[in-house]
Amino acid sequence: MKKFDFDKGAKRKGTNCVKWDVPFITEDVTPMWIADMDFPVAPGVSENLKKIVEQEVYGYQFLSDHYYESVINWMKRRHNYELTKDEICYVPNVVLGLYFGVQAVSDPGDEIMIMPPVYGPFFKAVKDNGRVLVESPMKNDHGYYTIDFEDLENRITKKTKAIMICNPHNPTGRVWTEEELQQLSDICIRHDLYILSDDIHSELLAKGKKHTFIGALSDEIRQRSIMYTSPSKAFNLAGIHVANCFIANEALRKKYKEISEKSHAAENNSFSEAALVGAYDKSEDWLDALNVYIEGNVKYFVEYIQKEIPNLTVWKPEATYLVWVDFRKTGIPENELQEYMKKECGVFLNEGPFFGEEGQGFMRFNLACPRKQIATVLKKMKEKLA
Repeated sequence: MKKFDFDKGAKRKGTNCVKWDVPFITEDVTPMWIADMDFPVAPGVSENLKKIVEQEVYGYQFLSDHYYESVINWMKRRHNYELTKDEICYVPNVVLGLYFGVQAVSDPGDEIMIMPPVYGPFFKAVKDNGRVLVESPMKNDHGYYTIDFEDLENRITKKTKAIMICNPHNPTGRVWTEEELQQLSDICIRHDLYILSDDIHSELLAKGKKHTFIGALSDEIRQRSIMYTSPSKAFNLAGIHVANCFIANEALRKKYKEISEKSHAAENNSFSEAALVGAYDKSEDWLDALNVYIEGNVKYFVEYIQKEIPNLTVWKPEATYLVWVDFRKTGIPENELQEYMKKECGVFLNEGPFFGEEGQGFMRFNLACPRKQIATVLKKMKEKLA
């Protein structure tokens, strides 16, 4: 494996960076909130993007066969998941794809089910489209989350059209097992439901963990699924706007594309293909090294809290660079928690309620940064919270 210096990090202040340059991030505050990384992108990505810059023209472009081959080969090589070109639908970002997916599988007034705590835009993707949000909270066993299948199935009605999941799960870091996904698949088939599966964190796995696309379980559930992927999280490309939906069902794919094209959202930008191909074709060694570094960050963070700040509850995630921490034993009021952490501990975090009511008293940490940043934050936390 090549040596990549993740300890060096990247200078992001002063670059119109959402994470670092918003007004509430002052000089004495470390931002560990929004889910992007404080590392330079992989050299293979930079090389491809520089070639596009050198063209000196950034007009309308279509995606070539190379783009689709890169996606197909990556998914086969990395996930043992086989795709055809027809199944792949470009979308600028996963959240937009979720909005279109909700429209494709349901009508206004229909029910879409989610399992909180879960990524905040799930709530909006349902409500903003005039659908009825149904919540089946997950079970929390000292930070280890599981699906409450009995509750989930009991909440299904004739108006329920789909279940929306995050795989791996944001914010808890669970990697759903094949057995859990099979149980979920069986429920969907039994009740004639679709699955909208956000798999954007599928490349960021702890050692020994395996990601499974739910569509791999059977052709029947594949025909009921829209799965969303992007190199944006694993390769730090959120600002490029490149993602894909995998839709095997021809009728569903046609409906999805009609919705997408009405919004002109199927049009890629000049850098989309170069970025994705640079990631998938040239940067697998960089990703492997990144995963090792992130796992080291997570291990350091979790072990430090468990030893030095025992009134916080944290479970080591199985995937992502995000860690879900329970602050309820600290006695800090929920509505003051974010401001307390900013003022007293010098760190800005995502508030738990962004992920649903079940997030009350929790905070989400982003550990995709040089380890020295984490050490500084933990030291301040120990002074104030231990």
